[in-house]
Amino acid sequence: MAHVVALYRHPIKGFSPESVDTLTVQADGRVAGDRVLAFRFADAVTPETHDGLDYWPKAKGLALQDFPALAALRTSYDDTSRRMRIEHEGELLAEAGLDDDGRAELVAAVTDFVLSTREGRRLQRPGRLPLVLVGDGATSRFQDRARGYVSLHSQGSTRALSEALGADADDRRFRSNIVIDGVGPWDELDWTGAVRIGTMAFRPVGPIVRCLATHANPDTGVRDARVLTTLTGALGQDEPTLGRLLLPEDGSPEGVIRLGDEVRAH
Repeated sequence: MAHVVALYRHPIKGFSPESVDTLTVQADGRVAGDRVLAFRFADAVTPETHDGLDYWPKAKGLALQDFPALAALRTSYDDTSRRMRIEHEGELLAEAGLDDDGRAELVAAVTDFVLSTREGRRLQRPGRLPLVLVGDGATSRFQDRARGYVSLHSQGSTRALSEALGADADDRRFRSNIVIDGVGPWDELDWTGAVRIGTMAFRPVGPIVRCLATHANPDTGVRDARVLTTLTGALGQDEPTLGRLLLPEDGSPEGVIRLGDEVRAH
């Protein structure tokens, strides 16, 4: 039986995932508490517009595709107090709320960390400093696409990729909201009909074409796996693809997905 084996949300765009037992999927298709904050470049602190929706291109802020060392930071975010905690190798870098002073403290800690990494020179390009922490800490809005989606992949696919890589393709590399098991490699790419996860009904929208973020080890922040070229080379894909985007069926109310929920797809 296909079922949910892991659930993740990413409160801070590009930073460490939060493993959870349940996910609340809003009626608009976004995951509550997912990507509610982001560190943006100085010249990109207001959204662009795409198809009438606010859009925050990841290339204009801190993201793993350009700053893989971010994966080595351990972050936690408390929804109630709206406080963020950032650690690196067991050392506390900052812990603060989202008032002006707190945001300044968090930005200073993240800026100092990034400047100390191999990718630090990227942050010194014109228009990038000072960083700005944007978001109200509650509204999910900093996904890679203007239209928010639920993202899903199967462990069947990551196992096939691991075999081709000759190394473990940790599920966290792919930053999906939902990880399932009990289906064959790449089966989720062939879904065309309704997808039911627990009590929720979804429609598959499109495959997820991957970027260099997947090369970053989710513990060390070191690029140690050639995921993209393995997908297009050894596995013969036209584009480096792993996972699916989902939207709730039209008219669906907010719902909850739980670990162990059955997955039925066509």
